[in-house]
Amino acid sequence: MTTFESLLAEGAAVPVEGWDFSWFAGRATEERPPWGYARMVGERMATAAVALDLQTGGGEVLATIRTAPGVLVATESWPPNLAVARRTLAPLGATVVAAADGGELPFAAESFDLVVSRHPVTTRWDEIGRVLRPGGTYLSQQVGVGSVRELTDAVMGPQPVGQGRSPGRAVAAAEAAGLEVVDLREASLRMEFGDVAAVVVFLRKVIWIVPGFTVDAYRSSLAALHARIEAEGPFVAHSTRFLIEARRPAR
Repeated sequence: MTTFESLLAEGAAVPVEGWDFSWFAGRATEERPPWGYARMVGERMATAAVALDLQTGGGEVLATIRTAPGVLVATESWPPNLAVARRTLAPLGATVVAAADGGELPFAAESFDLVVSRHPVTTRWDEIGRVLRPGGTYLSQQVGVGSVRELTDAVMGPQPVGQGRSPGRAVAAAEAAGLEVVDLREASLRMEFGDVAAVVVFLRKVIWIVPGFTVDAYRSSLAALHARIEAEGPFVAHSTRFLIEARRPAR
């Protein structure tokens, strides 16, 4: 096989369950947000009594906390991730529950004093407001508008940029759910892809960048990307992130 074909085959063979990105070491890089989401989650978990991690993936971020609350619950929608999360979070004594990303949460009202979520596919602010106790906190790092749009456009051609993930809309939705936004931060972060195999794995793993991505469907675009990387060096894109923290007012 040609080098291009070998890279495609390699990228297509890498497992993509969970949110472990260690495979990308030496193949791709992404600048980290300055606020340190995992550290912030760890600090808040250390003082929480009952906490919930929404859309936990494989539980990789939650597993980094040093002190777990007395009751710790996580949700995940994708069956392969559920199995990974249950193994990963077992040392913390966490319960992992299957729950659709955009559906109602399977918990009673006012169940949690802390809810967290990293990169949720969708945010049900009404449900977050319902399950938070008075005085409880929601902390989330979210994907912003136009994230990695350079890669989307390179693979699919120029695409319109929607506003559904804007910080302003998140603030409005949080307030409509009766929450008070106490922190909001934004960042644009440099990404580099060193070869087309890294591009393939990323697009298989982060499925909203190129919806419906398959190697066969986008072979010609991947060939052009491969030639560009070979000629110019790593392909550069930018991810957008925002941090939002909201509280349910105390009675």
